Amino acid sequence: MANERPAVHFNRPRLLLILGMTVFFVASYLVTVALYERAGCGCPRHLIEGAASSDGTTVTIDIEDLQTVKGTLTGNVTITPGPELLDPAHHGLTEELSVAVHSAVTPTKRTWTKGMVPGVFPVPLTISGNSAKWPFDHYQTGPITVDVLRGDATVPERMSVTFVDHIAGWKNEIASDREDGPYRITLHRSPSTMAFGAVIVGVLIALAAVAVLVANLTFLGWRKFQPPMTTWYAAMLFAVVPLRNALPDAPPIGSWIDVTITLWVIVALVMSMLLFIYCWWRDTKPEPAVQDCAAAP
Repeated sequence: MANERPAVHFNRPRLLLILGMTVFFVASYLVTVALYERAGCGCPRHLIEGAASSDGTTVTIDIEDLQTVKGTLTGNVTITPGPELLDPAHHGLTEELSVAVHSAVTPTKRTWTKGMVPGVFPVPLTISGNSAKWPFDHYQTGPITVDVLRGDATVPERMSVTFVDHIAGWKNEIASDREDGPYRITLHRSPSTMAFGAVIVGVLIALAAVAVLVANLTFLGWRKFQPPMTTWYAAMLFAVVPLRNALPDAPPIGSWIDVTITLWVIVALVMSMLLFIYCWWRDTKPEPAVQDCAAAP
C-alpha cells in the first residue's frame, strides 16, 4: 500500500556506540559535579578553630585568593576585640590595639587608636611552589603567626587563629605544632579541578585526532573531498588557544602541558589542514576548455 512506511532497521554496532557515549557522558557529568560539590565549590570551610584570648579577643583569617604565578596567598584578617576592650556605649576601643601578621610578603601591622572599631584588612602571604607543574602543582606558606599588642603593653600576645577557606578549586590543609602557631597552609588542587582540566585536555586531543583522521581518509580517497571542511579546520585551529586558556588557573605559557599537549595539537591540526588543502589541489583540477567545433562562416 502507498501509505505503508518503510521498515526501520537498527545497526547494532552504531546503536551500541551511541549508547556507550551517552553512558560515558552522563557518568562523567555526575562524577564531576559530585567532586565539585564536595571539595571544589569554594564554600566556606573551617580549616582550624582558634581559641579566644583571656579577654575574649579572637582573630580570623579568611583565605580568599591564590596567585600561583605571583606566589602570593591573600587572606583577610578580622580581629574581634573582647568585651573588656569595647566601650559598651559607643562600641569603640577602650585602649589602643595593634595586630601584627608575620610571614607576609611585606611586614603587616595595623593599629587602631582608642575609640576606633577594628576592621578587616587584607594580608598577602608568601607561598612556595612550582606553577609549571599544573595540575599537579601544590604550594605551602611560610610559618604564619599573629601577635596582638594592647594599650601600653610592651610584650605582644601570640594569638590562636581561626582559618577559613574560601578558595574554589583547591583542597587546603593546615598544620601547627602549637595552638597559637606557627601555622603552615598546604594547598592542593581539588579532584574537581583536575577532572575539569582532564576534560579540556581530552577535547584538545580529540580535535587533533579527528582532524588527522578526516585528512588521511580524504588523502587516501576513501572519502570524497568536501570544500567546506577547509573552514572547519581553521575553526578548530583557532579554538585551541581559548580551550587552553579555559584550564582552571591557566598555567603559565611554556609549562609541561604546552610542551606535551597544546603544541602538538596545533602541529597536528596544521599538518592535517595542509594535507586537506593538497587534496583540494588534487581533486579540483579545472576542466579543459570546451572548443567550438562549429565551422567558420
